[in-house]
Amino acid sequence: MKIAPITYGIEEEYFLVDPETRGLVASVPTPFMAACRYRFGDNVQHEMQLPQVEVSTPILHDSAMARRELSELRAGVGAVATSMDMSLMAAGTHPLAAWDEQSHTSEARYDQLIDDYQMVGRRNLLSALHVHVSVPSHIDRVMLMNRLMPWLPIFLALSTSSPFWNRRDTGLLSYRQAAYDEWPRSGVPDAFDDEQQYASFIDLLATCGALRDGSFLWWAIRPSSRFPTLELRIADSCTRLDDALAIAALFRCLVRAHIRRPTLGLDRTALTRRVVDENRWRAKRYGTQASFIHERSRSLVGFDQALESMMKLVAPDADALHCESELAHASAISSRGTSAHHQLDLHQRLCEAGLSSDAALEGVVDWLVDTTAAVGAPASRVPTPRIIQPGCGAAKA
Repeated sequence: MKIAPITYGIEEEYFLVDPETRGLVASVPTPFMAACRYRFGDNVQHEMQLPQVEVSTPILHDSAMARRELSELRAGVGAVATSMDMSLMAAGTHPLAAWDEQSHTSEARYDQLIDDYQMVGRRNLLSALHVHVSVPSHIDRVMLMNRLMPWLPIFLALSTSSPFWNRRDTGLLSYRQAAYDEWPRSGVPDAFDDEQQYASFIDLLATCGALRDGSFLWWAIRPSSRFPTLELRIADSCTRLDDALAIAALFRCLVRAHIRRPTLGLDRTALTRRVVDENRWRAKRYGTQASFIHERSRSLVGFDQALESMMKLVAPDADALHCESELAHASAISSRGTSAHHQLDLHQRLCEAGLSSDAALEGVVDWLVDTTAAVGAPASRVPTPRIIQPGCGAAKA
């Protein structure tokens, strides 16, 4: 079966950090966005909360281009931030920040969101990784989305980077996903029959004034309303560049595998969506240490086994797309640990060394900032991940 070229794009959201306090900046200098856009154009955008920024790559044709473009965005926006006494930080949440001390970006869309959703909007101090993968025009994106939905929790587990919230150890590896569940039309999408039914749902809600367009559907995966793509939205913002590139490559391969094999994933039942959502909970709680419910065998499957099954499935696609090294990195995340594992381990070690919990969290922020900026550098080696108890009196939610 001849498959059209599968292009993709990556979007990352970052926090803007005050290097002295390690908290979020109280205000963003007016020239910041102008300087970013002078270099990158519309590939840099405001986010809803003032101390956040979003970057997006151009259309990507291969993994080498993805590395080059995302590296340049991280380094370039980071350099502008540094020149204005700010630091760039990639993580699903900021360990020290208090949501009720932040201001939102004054733009029409964000003003309306805050007005409509009130505290839910103001609490949205969260950063994500989004991946767009092109889908040929003759393939129904909603039907494709339904077929690959059971794999979503693996992407969340690989990306976890938000164990802390408001100076507390939440006990979750992705608290971002828990907080984001406050939004309507979030989480695992319903199983629509096809794009026509999906469009009818959007039209119904728009006619009744519930939303303006499909961009107000904030599910973990969705057909993009702007591009002919399927958009992965479940992942936390990845601190390590290599983790983001690996997750993006893996999703690209998974989409291609389901295009290559049209019957793959057609065995969903009335239970499937709920099973996926249960596994999403397990991923945000335990990350790569999760065990997932396997619907057909009615048994639990460990994360490593689930990831291995995915890797076998997409091996021909990784070969065709020349991204074997990115998938090898994705496999290594499980043994090396995600950003969340490193944050928890570092916090515990700093506490055991005599620092207060808040001072240890400042050390965590320093690591997040340094690792975000380590473009082109090898990923830091971290201890084998484990469930870590809060040390030295760290507040536990």
